[in-house]
Amino acid sequence: MAAGQGQRVTVYGASGHTGRFVVAHLRERGFVPVLSGRDADKLKALAEEHPGPDGLEVRPAAVGEPAALDRALAGAAAVVNCAGPFATTAAPVVEAALRAGIPYVDVAAEIEANVDTFTQFADRARAAGAVVLPAMAFYGGLGDLLTTAAMGDWTRADEAHIAYGLDRWDPTPGTRAAGKVSAERRGGRRVRFTEGRLEYHDDQLPTVTWPFPEPVGPRSVLGEFSMADIVTVPHHLAVPEVRTYMTTEAAGGVASPASPTPTAVDERGRSAQTFLVDVVVRSGGEERRISAHGQDIYAVTAPLAVEAVARILAGRTRAVGVVSAGELFDAPDFLRALHPHVTLVQTG
Repeated sequence: MAAGQGQRVTVYGASGHTGRFVVAHLRERGFVPVLSGRDADKLKALAEEHPGPDGLEVRPAAVGEPAALDRALAGAAAVVNCAGPFATTAAPVVEAALRAGIPYVDVAAEIEANVDTFTQFADRARAAGAVVLPAMAFYGGLGDLLTTAAMGDWTRADEAHIAYGLDRWDPTPGTRAAGKVSAERRGGRRVRFTEGRLEYHDDQLPTVTWPFPEPVGPRSVLGEFSMADIVTVPHHLAVPEVRTYMTTEAAGGVASPASPTPTAVDERGRSAQTFLVDVVVRSGGEERRISAHGQDIYAVTAPLAVEAVARILAGRTRAVGVVSAGELFDAPDFLRALHPHVTLVQTG
């Protein structure tokens, strides 16, 4: 059976904003989503939005109930965890996936939660021959794939820069909750990846101008606005300096308590938000660059996560254990497969 042809995939956190995109995209790809999460009523309501001959199965489960999680994953070919904060959900769902003997994929943007997954489950997942793929989302997954593709035949680089050209950022409740947890875990400090390690600091972020390619063009960004890429990229690439940047208007939007939640503007439920991710890697005096653009950072996470599931189940992978996207997949080929959701521009 080809991946996607009737295979069941449990989506934990299915009724959340990103989870709903993942459920819809799984169906488009021929998978059968199994709806799971903590709120039975919301899951049932979501199932009613996806009518069919057999309907979608609802299997509520709390992360503190291992038996319920086991039932939620029973008979599934894989699980996609979309439920934040991942500091709370990742470990219990990974444990359940290991018990079930199925691949685990999540969309965590929380830096510390991703570090936890890489460190806590590395040995067990490798010993079991299992695939555990954290941060397979707009933050973490896409940046890692782009950086890996930009590196090409380089085995190491001096530095990698990942600049996020978002025209705006209206955060979901899940984004706000995850951000609150991360801030508490850091004691209000900021984090960056420099000299080959994560470093926590209290100094203010610099504001600089980033030369985004057209149609965005030069924009004001916050330097060292760290996202999950500072975990995923150095996990498998020899790059001692990984910096991420965010347009100032987007950074202000996600920080403001007055920002609205995303508003759908098309039949897919996407917001009008646009993005351009620009990646530059440098080694010695050489520089390589690649960028990608699209619409709605939450919606684009669905094709990223579902393409990952499809490739894992089809055996189109390069590693086992807890892995980053660029380590697990052929990055250029994966990125091409994201069209039309993501459009690539190789600029050097």
